Amino acid sequence: MEDEKIIELYWQRQEGAITVTEEKYGPYCTAIADRILHSVRDTEECVNDTWLAAWNAMPPHRPSILSAFLGKLTRNLAFNRYARNRAEKRGGGEIELVLDELAEVVSGSEDVQGELERRELVREINAFLQALDVKKRNLFLQRYWYAHSVGDIAARWGMKETTVSMALHRLRRDLQQHLTERGFAL
Repeated sequence: MEDEKIIELYWQRQEGAITVTEEKYGPYCTAIADRILHSVRDTEECVNDTWLAAWNAMPPHRPSILSAFLGKLTRNLAFNRYARNRAEKRGGGEIELVLDELAEVVSGSEDVQGELERRELVREINAFLQALDVKKRNLFLQRYWYAHSVGDIAARWGMKETTVSMALHRLRRDLQQHLTERGFAL
């Protein structure tokens, strides 16, 4: 079924929207959640929470790209669940590495001014990514959006892990320079 028709089912509040969404995007959302959570039970719960979040968001929100909308919901829910689990267990893993690498470049804020700055930061990061060639953009997104390991990225691109690590290091450095030039205090 076309995404526009799926979105229309949500707007008409037809429960079949969830079933169709799960059939079309279940594997995609499961892969995103599993990359972050590494737990079958947590991943299933996160994906189910994604369907509920989509149901609650539409309407009033009408996503222009349904896959990106669902991917973002899944990713955010998975990171929230991960943080909750991490607070409970204090375990280690790939997510800490991903977050630590990006923490060198950006940090979060909780107040209103911080939220405005965060939105501007997101716009600048998107501009930075748009200026990259396709391969560099994909390397960055695979690592920092989908939380793939350096080894997985290297295998996917037929590169050595050290080459991927160096490319990611340079991308973080370039991002930091890009943001600094635009007035962000990092």
